[in-house]
Amino acid sequence: PSFGAPVSKEAVAIARDSTHGMARTEILCARCDAHLGHVFDDGPRPTNLRYCINSVVLDLEKEE
Repeated sequence: PSFGAPVSKEAVAIARDSTHGMARTEILCARCDAHLGHVFDDGPRPTNLRYCINSVVLDLEKEE
């Protein structure tokens, strides 16, 4: 899934990812350095960012 912003800026770290012959921006967990996904600059307003997060790292909570 993709999102317009992280839950909190403190939760993520950003790194350059140049694997597979591409230049991308990788999103990492700020606490444990785990790979979370990538962020692209073609997202919707207001951020114009698209955070593509690997679904295996999501911990979804049921709304009440």
